[in-house]
Amino acid sequence: MKRPIIVLAICVLTFVSAGVYASPKKDSPVAPSQTPPAAKSQQGGSMLSGKVTETMDSGGYTYINLDQSGTKKWIAIPRTEVKVGQQVTLQPGIEMGSFTSKTLNRTFDNIIFSGGMVSNPAGGAAAKPVMAQQAASTSAVTKPAEKIKVEKASGPDAYTVSEIHEKLAALNEKTAVVKGKVVKVSQGIMGKNWIHLQDGTGDPGLGTNKLVTTSQDLPTVGDIVTMKGKIYKDKDFGSGYKYNVIMEEAKIQK
Repeated sequence: MKRPIIVLAICVLTFVSAGVYASPKKDSPVAPSQTPPAAKSQQGGSMLSGKVTETMDSGGYTYINLDQSGTKKWIAIPRTEVKVGQQVTLQPGIEMGSFTSKTLNRTFDNIIFSGGMVSNPAGGAAAKPVMAQQAASTSAVTKPAEKIKVEKASGPDAYTVSEIHEKLAALNEKTAVVKGKVVKVSQGIMGKNWIHLQDGTGDPGLGTNKLVTTSQDLPTVGDIVTMKGKIYKDKDFGSGYKYNVIMEEAKIQK
């Protein structure tokens, strides 16, 4: 059964729902490190179903060699208990070539980074990753009913989220400072952490109430942070990662 891949408005990948696809800086306890890979969306966005022929855990992830009717593919998911011989169904993901995991000291010619299981062998509810805390920190999103109100940062380069959208043309490739609540984090996609901020300004219907930032810093969902970085207009990273506005190379201000 085919389903569309839901791509992060920010953000993605992630791991969607439980983790992320590639690595942040250095070897971290929650994500494998990699050399910059060529990434592409998995064709058709199909679920990944098959038999586990080999599995290993490393860097917060479970690597699965999945046999799909005689064709084997390596797939990485947030750390989850799986066994050789188990039949699994996994979420669609992003395929990367020449991916190097330093925690495994191994390079995969091709590997798919998936959000994790969508069903257990008996067809019941989705399996829960072992690292529940990791899942919460990478995929939790502020509930729509939650009222967010964050005071604007101070200083000459300070803007609210809505002001960055409104003044995008003038701010393109310029430094800005924004203070907001972290509503979503996707770790280590393309070697960066993708952080979604809201401050209570902007129009949810138009998407001007959110700002995606990329950073080597790693806040937790729910944190109130002040981030400083460079604003870019119409940034296209490929593989479905395209943003009307994004803050790059951002750092959390102390």
